[in-house]
Amino acid sequence: MRQFPWPHPIIAREGWPFLGIAVIAAMFADAWLGSFFSGLLWVAAIFVLQFFRDPPRVGSVDPDDVLSPADGRIVAIEQCEDAYADRQALKISVFMNVFNVHSNRMPVAGRIEKVDYFSGSFVNAALDKASLENERNAVVIRDPQGRLVTAVQIAGLIARRILCYVQPGDELDRASRYGFIRFGSRVDVYLPLDARPQVTVGQIVKATSTVLARLEPQGA
Repeated sequence: MRQFPWPHPIIAREGWPFLGIAVIAAMFADAWLGSFFSGLLWVAAIFVLQFFRDPPRVGSVDPDDVLSPADGRIVAIEQCEDAYADRQALKISVFMNVFNVHSNRMPVAGRIEKVDYFSGSFVNAALDKASLENERNAVVIRDPQGRLVTAVQIAGLIARRILCYVQPGDELDRASRYGFIRFGSRVDVYLPLDARPQVTVGQIVKATSTVLARLEPQGA
């Protein structure tokens, strides 16, 4: 386990415009609208502050460990088709509510093989059909041993913006920050079929700190 370096303050850069607007609105209400409305707006500002928090994390450095790319709750562990990498895979799904950290981090170190964006609907991200019907962005990663891991950011009922900062050919370390989803969402992780889950459905997980699964060494 080690502390991973973090490239920015504890508040995600995506949140500063929202936080600035919320604080200015609350200050305006203090001066012109009275304590009731200003109180509501200060509560909203506190919500924005907690939503966009983005703390550093401690996690495993074992290359066979797949780290959770997001905070949230495990809602699915199943074998299914990984259409993004054209294979059968083990899928582990993490559902994020509005109180979770929404910064997304790399589950493994490796090279970005593919980035695919798909427009779609905005059903509740906790539902299985969200994996196929919702707006989503898939990142296919090949680790140094040649194993493929696919991480799919999925917009939810409230989320309306998926941000992804990587492109094919990029080389990233494990736990590197690669994207952000605003206001409630889900991340599906597709793994080789012989991967061994280290979590259970219903478990609360934290990005980087929780090991989702262990990969079998290549050639084992």
